[in-house]
Amino acid sequence: MSKILVVTPTYDEADNIERFIAQVLAQSPDIRILVIDDNSPDGTGDIVERITTQNPRVHLIRRPQKMGLGTAYVEGFKYAIAHHYDFVFEMDADFSHSPEEIPRFLEKAQSCDLVVGSRYTNGVRVVNWPIRRLILSYAANVYTRVITGMPIKDATGGFKCFRRRVLEAIDLDQVHSNGYSFQIEMNFKTWSKGFKVCEHPIVFVERTSGESKMSRKIVYEAVFMVWKLKFQKIFGKLS
Repeated sequence: MSKILVVTPTYDEADNIERFIAQVLAQSPDIRILVIDDNSPDGTGDIVERITTQNPRVHLIRRPQKMGLGTAYVEGFKYAIAHHYDFVFEMDADFSHSPEEIPRFLEKAQSCDLVVGSRYTNGVRVVNWPIRRLILSYAANVYTRVITGMPIKDATGGFKCFRRRVLEAIDLDQVHSNGYSFQIEMNFKTWSKGFKVCEHPIVFVERTSGESKMSRKIVYEAVFMVWKLKFQKIFGKLS
């Protein structure tokens, strides 16, 4: 029996979080979920805390303020390592990542070290995005692939499944990026260390409740991150 952890950072996801947790846990009795809440003003953390008192499969880490996606995942990964989980997921709580895909990820993870949910395998599989954002995302992935050499069509996606050994091999204390750049950095370090990375086609559905966390700063960080990673690898500084 495998131990499976879904790590979900939240900020103002009160409209979604209860349904999301229920649907994630319904996929397998072996799944646990860790919500990392950045002191959501809408009370997301309070909702999750109430659920934890009723369901031991749900765990919560509260943080004092909005600290960013990357730091939340790093904290979740360290928790997963400390508690000896075999498979560790990244998932958003806004249903842009379908919980029903979890069993398919786990099936592919039997022969892969990292499974990346891809919006750009077997065509473009994105729903409800404006054309400008779609072009920006697609171009960012082409740019990342050209600069880094990674054979990944969707290096910026946030629906993933890691084997624990991958997370143990990466120096998580040296991961400081957020947003798109965090996804690129984790993919690049996994691939550079010789682990097998596979893509699984998903349909990404833009959130219907709440607000997107996308910002110009996140995009700029990703643009420069690919060059930083490339030079770190060239000069043997990749950790």
